[in-house]
Amino acid sequence: MQYNIRGHNIEVTAALRDYVEKKLSRVEKYFNTAPTAPANVSLSVLKDEHTVEVTIPFPGVLLRAEETSGDMYASIDLVVEKLERQIRKYKTRVNRKARQNGSLRTLFKENGLNGSPPSAVDAEETDESEFEIVRTKRFTLKPMDVEEAILQMDMLGHNFFVFSNSSTNEVNVVYKRKDGRYGLIEPEM
Repeated sequence: MQYNIRGHNIEVTAALRDYVEKKLSRVEKYFNTAPTAPANVSLSVLKDEHTVEVTIPFPGVLLRAEETSGDMYASIDLVVEKLERQIRKYKTRVNRKARQNGSLRTLFKENGLNGSPPSAVDAEETDESEFEIVRTKRFTLKPMDVEEAILQMDMLGHNFFVFSNSSTNEVNVVYKRKDGRYGLIEPEM
């Protein structure tokens, strides 16, 4: 796996780079295929808070985690543990779902990976109106069920996720509510 390691308010030394690469290589054992793009690792220091943010684009899954602590090495350990927890949780649910309907079995190491990676590319900004749009993203909407969309949203660490609902063939949005539960937005025509 290749790594893009950037430091903000911190110099990325050879020892720090080696530590990041060694720890993140543990994530590779969960997948048959290496990621198509390099893993992006951002190390930053603000006051006494050492933050590590990792994004790894595996085919079909975009892993993302962020952790902050008082020590950079501890933050790296915590972010790797968080990524492994996400993968195990996602793998368990995918396998349970596959036993129920046989639809998602090819995602993790037992049977390989398939599908295209969720992509996000910056688009040209449209006409400005009263509200300023500072960034526009375009996504390839992969057909999936609601449970898979919630898992993907949790893995990305976002509060909402736009997806193509495989049962209705419509664009839906899942979101995390303040009470910790989830909501689903469906279009009404």
